[in-house]
Amino acid sequence: MDWPRNALKGMWANKLATAGAMVVLLMFAVSWLAPVIATHGPDDVDVAMRLKPPGTEGHIFGTDRLGRDVFSRMVWGSRVSLKVGFVAVGIATLIGVILGAIAGFYGGILDAIIMRFCDLMLCFPTIFLILAVITLLEPSIWNVMLVIGLTGWMGVTRLVRAELLSLRGRDFVLASKAMGASDLRVISTHLLPNAMGPVIVSATLGVAGAILTESALSFLGLGVQAPMSSWGSILSNGKNFIQTAWWLTFYPGLAILVTVLSYNLLGEGLREILNPHRKGRGFD
Repeated sequence: MDWPRNALKGMWANKLATAGAMVVLLMFAVSWLAPVIATHGPDDVDVAMRLKPPGTEGHIFGTDRLGRDVFSRMVWGSRVSLKVGFVAVGIATLIGVILGAIAGFYGGILDAIIMRFCDLMLCFPTIFLILAVITLLEPSIWNVMLVIGLTGWMGVTRLVRAELLSLRGRDFVLASKAMGASDLRVISTHLLPNAMGPVIVSATLGVAGAILTESALSFLGLGVQAPMSSWGSILSNGKNFIQTAWWLTFYPGLAILVTVLSYNLLGEGLREILNPHRKGRGFD
């Protein structure tokens, strides 16, 4: 099979997608090497150094109102933001794949129930639904990941259902059934592997959305709680000093912007590469 090679060539040919992938890999490296990269402890308080501008006495991004190093807090905060993004999308993707596979493979009453429930969930504005649930629960990183995941599965469900509806009547599926394969084996072995292209694209774009949602919740004080820091909470702590200490909002805001943009560029590149109708894809 030549498709992995063709996929890499397609990614390399798309300069924006390549740039997005490189930034995503850089973010992974920064979060993984946080203990090495961080020049100070993320919670080291030094009141004498409060609100110092970038470059003062080794503080690359300056210090906050408690004298904590902003660069170190952002490096450690990248772990929290990326963790929320991936775990939340993992939960949403798992639920979406299961429900979409059931609806697309069996059809009938199961399909109708799942799709009507999906439509019902889509009727509610996601951010308001998340805010309503978070206010009822204790704000924490695990609750944030769980709530974002439980409110983001509808798109994946529709994608998987549509793919399975188009695949379940194919000859290789009918042949597998004729040979006595169980429904679970047919779905897991023959149908889902052929339907994962759109799911991968959706998950990549979903990580960007989850990071943005977590940042918004933390900015409002409903997300990650102290002493743990994320880019959203760092941004929130700096909003009262925006005129006197611009670096407290500029750097976390820039990190969120670059990360979300990179995931969107990577997702769009994957959409083009995994498109079965793209000329020269070579997946067959």
